[in-house]
Amino acid sequence: MWPIATGPGKRFATGGVSVALCAARRGVYGLAGPAAPFRPPSAGRPPMALSPPSIVDLAQRLLRKQASDLDVEERRVLEGIESGTIVSRDAADVADEQSTVGERLSDRVAAIGGSWTFIIAFSAVLVGWMLLNSDILSHFGAAFDPFPYIFLNLMLSTVAAIQAPVIMMSQNRQAAKDRLAASLDYETNLRAELDILRLHAKLDHGIVDRLAALEAKIDALAKSASTA
Repeated sequence: MWPIATGPGKRFATGGVSVALCAARRGVYGLAGPAAPFRPPSAGRPPMALSPPSIVDLAQRLLRKQASDLDVEERRVLEGIESGTIVSRDAADVADEQSTVGERLSDRVAAIGGSWTFIIAFSAVLVGWMLLNSDILSHFGAAFDPFPYIFLNLMLSTVAAIQAPVIMMSQNRQAAKDRLAASLDYETNLRAELDILRLHAKLDHGIVDRLAALEAKIDALAKSASTA
Protein backbone atom coordinates (compact mmCIF):
# COMPACT_ATOMS: atom_id res chain seq x y z
CA MET A 1 0.00 0.00 0.00
CA TRP A 2 1.34 3.47 -0.88
CA PRO A 3 2.36 5.89 1.91
CA ILE A 4 -0.21 8.58 2.49
CA ALA A 5 0.36 12.03 3.99
CA THR A 6 -2.66 14.01 5.03
CA GLY A 7 -3.29 17.23 6.85
CA PRO A 8 -4.09 20.89 6.21
CA GLY A 9 -2.25 22.34 3.27
CA LYS A 10 -0.77 18.94 2.36
CA ARG A 11 -1.44 16.57 -0.48
CA PHE A 12 -1.26 12.83 -0.25
CA ALA A 13 1.54 11.12 -2.11
CA THR A 14 -0.06 11.06 -5.52
CA GLY A 15 1.59 14.15 -6.93
CA GLY A 16 2.83 12.22 -9.94
CA VAL A 17 -0.67 10.99 -10.71
CA SER A 18 -2.14 14.45 -10.33
CA VAL A 19 0.52 16.06 -12.50
CA ALA A 20 0.13 13.35 -15.12
CA LEU A 21 -3.64 13.74 -15.06
CA CYS A 22 -3.42 17.51 -15.52
CA ALA A 23 -0.87 17.11 -18.31
CA ALA A 24 -3.01 14.52 -20.07
CA ARG A 25 -6.05 16.76 -19.80
CA ARG A 26 -4.10 19.67 -21.23
CA GLY A 27 -2.89 17.44 -24.05
CA VAL A 28 -6.40 16.32 -24.92
CA TYR A 29 -7.76 19.83 -24.88
CA GLY A 30 -4.85 21.12 -26.90
CA LEU A 31 -5.58 18.67 -29.71
CA ALA A 32 -9.16 19.80 -29.93
CA GLY A 33 -8.28 23.51 -29.92
CA PRO A 34 -9.66 26.30 -27.79
CA ALA A 35 -12.82 26.73 -29.84
CA ALA A 36 -14.18 23.21 -29.32
CA PRO A 37 -12.25 21.31 -26.61
CA PHE A 38 -12.67 17.63 -25.98
CA ARG A 39 -14.59 16.80 -22.84
CA PRO A 40 -14.07 13.63 -20.81
CA PRO A 41 -16.97 11.23 -21.15
CA SER A 42 -19.27 10.81 -18.21
CA ALA A 43 -19.13 7.79 -15.96
CA GLY A 44 -20.62 4.64 -17.37
CA ARG A 45 -20.15 5.76 -20.98
CA PRO A 46 -17.35 4.42 -23.19
CA PRO A 47 -14.69 6.90 -24.30
CA MET A 48 -15.45 9.03 -27.37
CA ALA A 49 -19.08 7.93 -27.42
CA LEU A 50 -20.21 10.99 -29.31
CA SER A 51 -23.25 11.53 -31.47
CA PRO A 52 -22.69 11.32 -35.24
CA PRO A 53 -20.82 14.55 -36.07
CA SER A 54 -21.93 16.86 -38.83
CA ILE A 55 -19.72 18.46 -41.44
CA VAL A 56 -19.88 21.77 -39.57
CA ASP A 57 -18.75 20.18 -36.32
CA LEU A 58 -15.95 18.24 -38.01
CA ALA A 59 -14.74 21.31 -39.87
CA GLN A 60 -14.54 23.37 -36.69
CA ARG A 61 -13.08 20.60 -34.55
CA LEU A 62 -10.56 19.05 -36.95
CA LEU A 63 -9.70 21.79 -39.42
CA ARG A 64 -10.71 24.84 -37.37
CA LYS A 65 -12.60 26.19 -40.35
CA GLN A 66 -16.12 27.18 -41.12
CA ALA A 67 -18.03 24.80 -43.38
CA SER A 68 -18.38 27.55 -45.98
CA ASP A 69 -14.56 27.92 -46.17
CA LEU A 70 -13.90 24.27 -46.98
CA ASP A 71 -12.32 23.28 -50.27
CA VAL A 72 -13.83 20.56 -52.41
CA GLU A 73 -11.16 18.11 -51.29
CA GLU A 74 -11.57 18.98 -47.61
CA ARG A 75 -15.34 18.62 -47.78
CA ARG A 76 -15.01 15.23 -49.48
CA VAL A 77 -12.60 14.08 -46.76
CA LEU A 78 -14.93 15.19 -43.96
CA GLU A 79 -17.87 13.51 -45.66
CA GLY A 80 -15.82 10.32 -45.85
CA ILE A 81 -15.00 10.56 -42.14
CA GLU A 82 -18.65 11.12 -41.26
CA SER A 83 -19.90 8.23 -43.38
CA GLY A 84 -16.96 5.94 -42.57
CA THR A 85 -16.02 5.40 -46.22
CA ILE A 86 -12.61 5.53 -47.86
CA VAL A 87 -11.46 8.45 -50.01
CA SER A 88 -8.58 6.80 -51.87
CA ARG A 89 -9.22 6.63 -55.60
CA ASP A 90 -7.17 5.73 -58.66
CA ALA A 91 -6.28 8.92 -60.57
CA ALA A 92 -6.21 7.05 -63.89
CA ASP A 93 -9.70 5.63 -63.39
CA VAL A 94 -11.12 9.01 -62.36
CA ALA A 95 -9.47 10.71 -65.35
CA ASP A 96 -10.89 8.08 -67.72
CA GLU A 97 -14.37 8.57 -66.28
CA GLN A 98 -14.15 12.34 -66.83
CA SER A 99 -12.55 12.18 -70.30
CA THR A 100 -14.37 12.81 -73.58
CA VAL A 101 -14.10 10.93 -76.86
CA GLY A 102 -11.86 13.63 -78.33
CA GLU A 103 -9.49 13.49 -75.37
CA ARG A 104 -9.19 9.71 -75.57
CA LEU A 105 -8.59 9.99 -79.32
CA SER A 106 -5.82 12.56 -78.79
CA ASP A 107 -4.17 10.22 -76.30
CA ARG A 108 -4.30 7.41 -78.84
CA VAL A 109 -2.86 9.58 -81.62
CA ALA A 110 -0.06 10.80 -79.35
CA ALA A 111 0.68 7.23 -78.24
CA ILE A 112 0.92 6.02 -81.84
CA GLY A 113 2.84 9.07 -83.12
CA GLY A 114 5.40 8.78 -80.36
CA SER A 115 6.28 5.13 -80.93
CA TRP A 116 9.08 3.47 -82.84
CA THR A 117 6.51 1.55 -84.83
CA PHE A 118 5.17 4.79 -86.31
CA ILE A 119 8.67 6.15 -87.00
CA ILE A 120 9.77 2.99 -88.81
CA ALA A 121 6.52 2.65 -90.77
CA PHE A 122 6.45 6.33 -91.73
CA SER A 123 10.11 6.23 -92.80
CA ALA A 124 9.41 3.16 -94.96
CA VAL A 125 6.47 4.95 -96.63
CA LEU A 126 8.62 8.01 -97.38
CA VAL A 127 11.48 5.96 -98.80
CA GLY A 128 9.08 3.85 -100.87
CA TRP A 129 7.33 6.99 -102.16
CA MET A 130 10.64 8.55 -103.28
CA LEU A 131 11.92 5.33 -104.87
CA LEU A 132 8.63 4.77 -106.67
CA ASN A 133 8.57 8.24 -108.19
CA SER A 134 12.32 8.44 -108.90
CA ASP A 135 13.40 5.08 -110.31
CA ILE A 136 10.45 2.81 -110.98
CA LEU A 137 7.63 4.93 -112.41
CA SER A 138 9.98 7.45 -114.01
CA HIS A 139 11.16 4.79 -116.50
CA PHE A 140 7.60 4.47 -117.75
CA GLY A 141 6.85 8.18 -117.58
CA ALA A 142 4.11 7.53 -115.03
CA ALA A 143 5.62 9.25 -111.98
CA PHE A 144 2.71 11.05 -110.31
CA ASP A 145 4.97 13.02 -107.90
CA PRO A 146 8.43 13.45 -109.43
CA PHE A 147 11.33 15.21 -107.77
CA PRO A 148 11.15 17.52 -105.70
CA TYR A 149 8.07 15.60 -104.47
CA ILE A 150 5.76 18.56 -104.12
CA PHE A 151 2.70 16.46 -103.34
CA LEU A 152 4.63 14.52 -100.68
CA ASN A 153 5.72 17.80 -99.05
CA LEU A 154 2.11 18.98 -99.07
CA MET A 155 0.92 15.82 -97.31
CA LEU A 156 3.73 16.00 -94.76
CA SER A 157 2.87 19.62 -93.99
CA THR A 158 -0.80 18.69 -93.61
CA VAL A 159 -0.02 15.79 -91.30
CA ALA A 160 2.29 17.99 -89.18
CA ALA A 161 -0.33 20.76 -88.98
CA ILE A 162 -2.96 18.30 -87.75
CA GLN A 163 -0.71 16.19 -85.52
CA ALA A 164 0.82 19.10 -83.59
CA PRO A 165 -2.39 20.40 -81.96
CA VAL A 166 -3.55 16.83 -81.29
CA ILE A 167 -0.32 16.14 -79.40
CA MET A 168 -0.74 19.42 -77.52
CA MET A 169 -4.25 18.30 -76.55
CA SER A 170 -2.79 15.09 -75.17
CA GLN A 171 -0.16 17.05 -73.23
CA ASN A 172 -2.86 19.27 -71.74
CA ARG A 173 -4.80 16.17 -70.75
CA GLN A 174 -1.68 14.73 -69.11
CA ALA A 175 -1.25 17.96 -67.16
CA ALA A 176 -4.88 17.69 -66.05
CA LYS A 177 -4.20 14.09 -64.95
CA ASP A 178 -1.23 15.28 -62.90
CA ARG A 179 -3.35 17.94 -61.20
CA LEU A 180 -6.04 15.35 -60.49
CA ALA A 181 -3.47 12.94 -59.04
CA ALA A 182 -2.11 15.72 -56.80
CA SER A 183 -5.64 16.52 -55.62
CA LEU A 184 -6.36 12.86 -54.81
CA ASP A 185 -3.02 12.53 -53.01
CA TYR A 186 -3.91 15.58 -50.92
CA GLU A 187 -7.25 14.03 -49.99
CA THR A 188 -5.57 10.78 -48.96
CA ASN A 189 -2.87 12.56 -46.93
CA LEU A 190 -5.41 14.82 -45.24
CA ARG A 191 -7.62 11.85 -44.34
CA ALA A 192 -4.64 9.98 -42.89
CA GLU A 193 -3.51 13.01 -40.86
CA LEU A 194 -6.99 13.65 -39.46
CA ASP A 195 -7.46 9.98 -38.60
CA ILE A 196 -4.12 9.98 -36.75
CA LEU A 197 -5.14 13.09 -34.80
CA ARG A 198 -8.50 11.55 -33.91
CA LEU A 199 -6.78 8.33 -32.81
CA HIS A 200 -4.39 10.30 -30.61
CA ALA A 201 -7.32 12.16 -29.07
CA LYS A 202 -9.12 8.87 -28.41
CA LEU A 203 -6.04 7.40 -26.73
CA ASP A 204 -5.61 10.54 -24.63
CA HIS A 205 -9.23 10.28 -23.56
CA GLY A 206 -8.60 6.73 -22.38
CA ILE A 207 -5.52 7.86 -20.43
CA VAL A 208 -7.49 10.70 -18.79
CA ASP A 209 -10.28 8.31 -17.78
CA ARG A 210 -7.84 5.79 -16.30
CA LEU A 211 -5.92 8.48 -14.42
CA ALA A 212 -9.17 9.99 -13.12
CA ALA A 213 -10.31 6.59 -11.89
CA LEU A 214 -6.91 5.98 -10.26
CA GLU A 215 -6.98 9.37 -8.56
CA ALA A 216 -10.51 8.71 -7.29
CA LYS A 217 -9.39 5.41 -5.78
CA ILE A 218 -6.38 7.04 -4.13
CA ASP A 219 -8.59 9.82 -2.78
CA ALA A 220 -10.88 7.18 -1.30
CA LEU A 221 -7.87 5.42 0.28
CA ALA A 222 -6.61 8.72 1.68
CA LYS A 223 -9.98 9.52 3.25
CA SER A 224 -10.27 6.07 4.75
CA ALA A 225 -6.75 6.29 6.14
CA SER A 226 -7.39 9.74 7.63
CA THR A 227 -10.56 8.58 9.38
CA ALA A 228 -8.92 5.43 10.67
